[in-house]
Amino acid sequence: MKIFPAIDLLDQKVVRLYQGDYDQKEVFGDDPVAFAQSFEKAGAEYLHLVDLDGAKAGKLHYFGIAKKIVENTNLFVEVGGGIRDEETIEHCLSAGVDRVILGTIAQKDPEFTQAMLKKYGSKIAIGVDAKDEKVAVEGWLEKTETDAFEFCQQLVEWGAETIIFTEISRDGTGEGINLPLYEKLNQLNIEIVASGGVASLKDIEGLKKLGVSSAIVGKSLYNGSLKLEDVLAAGKEDGQ
Repeated sequence: MKIFPAIDLLDQKVVRLYQGDYDQKEVFGDDPVAFAQSFEKAGAEYLHLVDLDGAKAGKLHYFGIAKKIVENTNLFVEVGGGIRDEETIEHCLSAGVDRVILGTIAQKDPEFTQAMLKKYGSKIAIGVDAKDEKVAVEGWLEKTETDAFEFCQQLVEWGAETIIFTEISRDGTGEGINLPLYEKLNQLNIEIVASGGVASLKDIEGLKKLGVSSAIVGKSLYNGSLKLEDVLAAGKEDGQ
């Protein structure tokens, strides 16, 4: 199972939000490259990097930080937050970013999203952020009337190979993952990355048992309730 420790950037600092609320942030440091290196030292192979300022503004702010992480680690780096045009996608990929996450634009511009999926394939992941089972956009600030699961089904039809699904109500809360939700999503038969609420090794073990291929771990690493080494070990048990 792939484990993606997360780095969320706001005001150039490493932060965690509570349920996606920009007013409920906790700052953990101001050197994201050092955090990425520490994750790699602990055994991580993957990194989930989110530009929260970019997500809110609709334009990637911290390309330079992403580039520095790529240059100073051997991690598989995926980047999201305000990526809404092909120029930014190309910019990221040419700098060595392994996968670019399209979020708001996927819901607002289906034609563009389908074209990007067709052109870049596995280099594109779609981030689906759900609030009350509806898709949320604009850095989680705006809830649409689009059913989140039906949207995921549509993304599969468009050719998406990876969906990063975040349940906003659980993100940063320590409540634990919603396993029945991911069991349903996993029936789509593409790479599902579980995000939002991973709080214990039981969450990782439960996702793995369901066959979910990947999980993002954030606040529980920063507040010390989980050790990355333990999460990685849980993901690799039984020869996986």
